[in-house]
Amino acid sequence: MEHSVEARAAVLRTADGPFELEDVLLDAPGHGQIVVRIAGVGVCHSDFLPRTPMAKPPIITGHEGAGVVEVVGDGSEGLQVGDHVVLSFDSCGTCRNCLDAQPAYCETFWPRNMSGYRPGRPTNVRDGAGEPIKGNWFGQSSFANLSVVAARNAIKVDPTLPLELLGPLSCGVLTGAGSVFNSLGVESGSSIAVFGAGTVGLSAIMAAQVAGATTIVAVDRNPDRLQLAEKLGATHSFEASTDNLAVAMKALVHGGLDYSLDTTGVPSVISTAIDILRLRGVCGCVGVQLKPLELRPDQLAFGRTIKGILEGDSVPKLLIPKLIALWQQGRFPFDELIQTFPLDQVNDAEQAMKSGAVVKPVLIPSQKDAQ
Repeated sequence: MEHSVEARAAVLRTADGPFELEDVLLDAPGHGQIVVRIAGVGVCHSDFLPRTPMAKPPIITGHEGAGVVEVVGDGSEGLQVGDHVVLSFDSCGTCRNCLDAQPAYCETFWPRNMSGYRPGRPTNVRDGAGEPIKGNWFGQSSFANLSVVAARNAIKVDPTLPLELLGPLSCGVLTGAGSVFNSLGVESGSSIAVFGAGTVGLSAIMAAQVAGATTIVAVDRNPDRLQLAEKLGATHSFEASTDNLAVAMKALVHGGLDYSLDTTGVPSVISTAIDILRLRGVCGCVGVQLKPLELRPDQLAFGRTIKGILEGDSVPKLLIPKLIALWQQGRFPFDELIQTFPLDQVNDAEQAMKSGAVVKPVLIPSQKDAQ
């Protein structure tokens, strides 16, 4: 393809097969687009949704990328070659919700981020045989050494920072921290319980400590995760199998907790997250629930609220610099969640994350691919 960009990417060919490293051709950057050489990309559960009926393969996923700007297309004001950037999710920038500083609720969020297609184009990536591959997962498809992205979705960062570790700030970490800072508005002296001690939940716990919450409760099935949660700021922890869990948690604070955050999507867990709340307490639910949620007649009585949350209700260009500053101050040690893997070990990284052995794998393209 004329003017295309040669890249090396981890391609998922079938829903039940492994990722395979392949040479691919990316469309050259168009108006408002840039080419970014990926230094590191976080691995997230969402990257494996193409193993379900959503966004069928062949596809390149990856949506927590960070790297160095290599080419700047026309209309990409504010960025230049050599800039270090973190890549965030895609949004149109012009719909009502985008203009209201809520890009995660962009009216075209789902086709832009979850289809693998670039808006208005059937494909933007081809394999060595010229066959199309979906290559616009969350606007970046960054399980690769190179990515073509919209400049508006790139957040410029200090070049002295460890760029290869910053990608997770754009989704998993952003969602957890944003849920606390933005969606729930956790105040100093308040109480919160976080269900699920993965990247999102642990980031929420770190953010709750920054916000000044005095009771921060972690709930998970994995004792090692609970130990990490306590290290990162949880004041109490419970294994999910604890008898009379809701009663035990509610007893921590007179009248119940102010906030709860579910990161699991499991209806029974969400029900517990509601039960532990005080009158007028708020339960935040991250992402998409796994099954229909049934509520008892009393659960929303007394002013309790259930709030759905996407991407922590965040504006990435505002929150990511804030999180970096907190990290530099030693107040938000998100790097303790990370373990790096070479890009060609993407399948090992997937299994490590799914087994719970690693909280946040980060893939690093090889030096050979970086040339």
